[in-house]
Amino acid sequence: MSSIDIFLDPVLPTDPVIIGRVTSVHGIKGWVKIHSYTEEPKKIFDYEPWWINAREGWKLVKVNKYKVASQNLIAHINNFDDRDVSRKELCQRNIAIDRSKLPKLNTNEYYWYQLKGLRVITITGKVDLGVVVGLLETGANEVLEIQGDRSSLDLRQRLVPCIKQVVLSVNLESNIIQVDWDPKF
Repeated sequence: MSSIDIFLDPVLPTDPVIIGRVTSVHGIKGWVKIHSYTEEPKKIFDYEPWWINAREGWKLVKVNKYKVASQNLIAHINNFDDRDVSRKELCQRNIAIDRSKLPKLNTNEYYWYQLKGLRVITITGKVDLGVVVGLLETGANEVLEIQGDRSSLDLRQRLVPCIKQVVLSVNLESNIIQVDWDPKF
């Protein structure tokens, strides 16, 4: 199999958003394990087409089968029938879709990618805590991972619960999240 076989359409995604990652191979017939970044992991298979970030750039691939096996998501990508080829061409690569494929959200709902990079300011005292560098899922609620920088109060990393009692407002236009949070924490 040549890598040209994975092209379904030469058009690149205009605005890719990463929704998961191929982590490792599964079995000998080219199946791969998938780590999903979607709220419900299995929903990653509802999105298509998938783009894999290959060495040469984004490559369009098609999932022709998938299943949940022992709480792992596994998939077979069209034309990847060999374990070694799948390992070389697919593993440890991000899965993206075109951002236009994401469902529209209600007011005051945000995708995680929209929050990354926003500056976090306290409502009392207008203290700059830093920038959102990631989000953690804890089971009870999501947590904003905030990293201090030169413009913030200090260089500390803070973990702030992403709940409505703490996150008071998100303004994507001004790149600001206002929080009710004690800067000492």
